[in-house]
Amino acid sequence: MHKEEVATNSIPTGNDGWRYARDEVSLPESFSSVKISPNAGFWRTLLAFAGPGLMVAVGYMDPGNWATDIAGGAQFGYMLLSVILISNFMAILLQHLALKLGVVTGRDLAQACRDHYSRPVSFVLWVLCQIAIIACDLAEVIGAAIALNLLFGIPIVYGVIITALDVLMVLFLQSKGFRYIESIVGGLIFVIFACFMYEMAVSSPPIAAILVGLIPSPQIVYNPNALYIAIGILGATVMPHNLYLHSSIVQTRNFARDDIGKAMAIKFASIDSTVSLLFALVINAAILILAAATFYGTEHAGITDIADAYNLLTPLLGASFASIAFGIALLASGQSST
Repeated sequence: MHKEEVATNSIPTGNDGWRYARDEVSLPESFSSVKISPNAGFWRTLLAFAGPGLMVAVGYMDPGNWATDIAGGAQFGYMLLSVILISNFMAILLQHLALKLGVVTGRDLAQACRDHYSRPVSFVLWVLCQIAIIACDLAEVIGAAIALNLLFGIPIVYGVIITALDVLMVLFLQSKGFRYIESIVGGLIFVIFACFMYEMAVSSPPIAAILVGLIPSPQIVYNPNALYIAIGILGATVMPHNLYLHSSIVQTRNFARDDIGKAMAIKFASIDSTVSLLFALVINAAILILAAATFYGTEHAGITDIADAYNLLTPLLGASFASIAFGIALLASGQSST
């Protein structure tokens, strides 16, 4: 099916219950640009749909999550693992609803809000969304700048500039094809995953304590400090802008815009999203586990600063590469999520 045909079929011809009819597609430069073979088997089709989930998952493992995970693990051990687990399940549900909206309606979430709500309500939602994006992106850019400072001694200000410029270079690749961006993000996620698997190996956390931590504890509610950090973990995990993003980039796949094609797209996009967010769960849990195994019950139990954690990992774990791996993972996290 040609791109022009797909685009024509995806634009509503009437209001269909909306205040306004859509006259354009989401991300026109990338819309329906990734081919889906109608005769492909299960795994080839899944591979074709893989990618948007990774683009979304990086938002759930950005540097903003690191500070809360480190503080939670250092102060309360493995107890707050259950909060990360529940938050991730909530994220999986919300992202499923977002991608389903994009596939079924042919609108991204921003377009759906504008076409459904009145203009004053849409304007308020737009302002709130912009504030959320700025707040999230600020943590991501600064996190990458901190990583550059820790690894190479580059001043924070210059690190922010470098991060902004190299992100623009990556975005330039969008004109070459959306798959390029997905591949870069996927590679950075693999780097983060590999670094934390190394950290897990050298920190040797007790498996029994980890399993107990996955069970919600009443102490989380009764302890004000634990509740405060738990709310921080929840806030850092549920990313509003990811809902807008996912509902848009799921439409980069060239699937048939009929009922059968949409059902197939929802199925494979949901698998992609769920698997990718489980990677985010593993990485967020690994950050908290590393902090719990290294700092909990020691004189450093009150640590909350990423730079302090970086400086203490090697001497406390006795592994010369521990701090460097932590810094590389932080840099990859900041770059991919920005």
